Amino acid sequence: MKVIGLAGWSGAGKTTLLTRLIPHFNAQGLRVSVIKHAHHRFDVDVPGKDSWRHREAGAAEVLVASSNRWALMHELRGAAEPRLPELLTKLSAVDLVVVEGFKREPHRKIEVHRAANGKPLLFPDDPGIAGIATDVAIDTRLPTVHLEDIEGAAALMLRAAMPVEEALARSAAIR
Repeated sequence: MKVIGLAGWSGAGKTTLLTRLIPHFNAQGLRVSVIKHAHHRFDVDVPGKDSWRHREAGAAEVLVASSNRWALMHELRGAAEPRLPELLTKLSAVDLVVVEGFKREPHRKIEVHRAANGKPLLFPDDPGIAGIATDVAIDTRLPTVHLEDIEGAAALMLRAAMPVEEALARSAAIR
C-alpha cells in the first residue's frame, strides 16, 4: 500500500483533480482510498436520523451498515485530533491512498496550484512536496504537470507515492 498527498490552498482544485484521477486509477486496475482533512465541525450524518441521535446521546462510536456500505463515526469528545499515521492504520489495504489536506504531515505530496487563487506556492517551504500540478509555468526543478493533464498527474503521483510504512516512519521521526 502506498500513500501520496495532494496539498494546496483552498480553491486550488485539489478535489476537482482528485475526482478526475480516481476513475483514471480505477481504469488502470488500482484500488484507491482517500483520507480527506476537514475543518473543525463537519458532519457526515443527518440530524434526526437514528445514528445521529445515538451520537448526540453520547455514544463514542456509531457504526452504520447496509448491503451497500458501512460507515464508522468516532466522536473525539475533547480528545486530540488524530494525526495522519493513526488514520492510515484504520484503512483497509488498497493500492494507493491519496491524502487531501494534512499538508503539515511529512508524507510526500503533489502541490496543486492555481494562479487565479493568488496564493503563494507551498513547495519552497515544504520538503515533502515532490511535484506540482498547476495551470502556469513555474521555475523549479520539481516535476510539474498541467492541472488538465490527468495522465501526467496520475503518473507523477504514482512515481512519488511512498510505502505507507515509510510515511509512518517519517512521521514518527518528527514527533
